[in-house]
Amino acid sequence: MNEQVLAGQVQISEAVVSKIAGHAALIKSDVAVLVGSISEGIAKRLGGKNIPKGVSVSIDEHKTEIESRVIIAYGSDIRRVCRELQHHVHEAVEMMTGKSFIEVHVKVEGVSF
Repeated sequence: MNEQVLAGQVQISEAVVSKIAGHAALIKSDVAVLVGSISEGIAKRLGGKNIPKGVSVSIDEHKTEIESRVIIAYGSDIRRVCRELQHHVHEAVEMMTGKSFIEVHVKVEGVSF
């Protein structure tokens, strides 16, 4: 079978990466909720984008940076939960987008009782 090489470029938007990261973050049961900011809410209203709250993404030609702001379930080992969240998000984004230079930052905003 002959494979045909196509010329062109594939671009994956920050909104798509944000949705993937948000879903992967919530799969982890000890993450109670992703937390959005006021400026994030304003940007959504102005831009009309359906971006998951609590996740911001920055993509450039060298790397993809993802920041998740979360509330963790009370009694959880916060360090373990954050490491697992980083792993799940990194793995999901890499698998679905093919991007390999991914940094995942987690900001714990609170604890859910």
